[in-house]
Amino acid sequence: MAEIVIERAVKRFGKFVAIDDVSLTVHDQEFVVLLGPSGCGKTTLLRAIAGLGMLDDGRIVIDGRDVTYLPPKQRDISMVFQNYAIFPHMTVFDNIAFGLKMRKLAKETIRERVDHAAKLLHIENMLERYPGAMSGGQRQRVAVARAIAYDAKVLLMDEPLSNLDALLRLEMRAELKTLLARLGATTVYVTHDQIEALSMGDRIAVMRAGKILQVDTPTRVYDLPANQFVGSFIGNPPMNFLYGQVRRQDGATKIKIGELLITPPEEMQPPLRAYEGRHIYLGIRAENMEALTQPSPDTLPVTVEVIEPLGSQNLLTAHIEGGMLKISTHPDFPATTGGQIWLRFPVRKIRWIDPDSGEAIVPDLEKVLA
Repeated sequence: MAEIVIERAVKRFGKFVAIDDVSLTVHDQEFVVLLGPSGCGKTTLLRAIAGLGMLDDGRIVIDGRDVTYLPPKQRDISMVFQNYAIFPHMTVFDNIAFGLKMRKLAKETIRERVDHAAKLLHIENMLERYPGAMSGGQRQRVAVARAIAYDAKVLLMDEPLSNLDALLRLEMRAELKTLLARLGATTVYVTHDQIEALSMGDRIAVMRAGKILQVDTPTRVYDLPANQFVGSFIGNPPMNFLYGQVRRQDGATKIKIGELLITPPEEMQPPLRAYEGRHIYLGIRAENMEALTQPSPDTLPVTVEVIEPLGSQNLLTAHIEGGMLKISTHPDFPATTGGQIWLRFPVRKIRWIDPDSGEAIVPDLEKVLA
């Protein structure tokens, strides 16, 4: 397989900048997900890797070879499109074999590759069918099988599961992840579905307005978002952001929310000292707050506005001074609409956010470890 290196890529459509100085390296056999809202540039970037849309600036290197200005057929890539892009007048066999026939491979080789790909996707008994006689999930399998049979160095996938219903999407997600891990393919996968990104990718590149805001493992993107947008885009419900005032008390920097004073961990004391007398945002996930039925000195009282039973958990919407927040509790937690509960905030689970830039406030680890 191959490594993909994107260096300072720029793509414009008139005055609109779709890709804005993007650099990204996808390592050999890695599965990287491009995640972001509609119009963020993720599909444009994927098409640039494929050669379906040339860059205005920057370059793309695949397997050590500069392919920036090469046509798709010379890049050794295969692609799965959102709308499947399979031919309705061809059988499943001919659809899977199409790219191989264009390369003028021997009939025996084509037959072997088609049979192998069909077995991997569990459609070996459908090779003589036409797409019109197949379900959406089966047609999606044909599109993936065609890409796999091509045996390219790089596999590109543009929202391949978005047209499937929720249950089938869940099934295909697990199958596809297992299949790609077995193949060891270098894969770039585009989606706006955060669950797909978190569950499938080795790394996630979160995009917004043509830029990559954060590239990291799913766990780190979820737990340690680089900025407020990533925290609010990743997660269901999204990360809560509470408005707190930074003050100095008892020789330490503390954050005041309502009547509660939170003492940040030792490594966060130096960077937060610069904000004393100002306000910052505290980002915390719904499941990371501890909900209590009785007050204690380290808890914040909130009023429950809505209770949403979700089976394995209850999702509470609570009112606090300056806004609302979401809290995940056990189904047996005795909350009532209009009632009061108390929240404890584990400081190691808080993401401290600059209110002006929206970027995470992080410690200087070299100074902390010195």
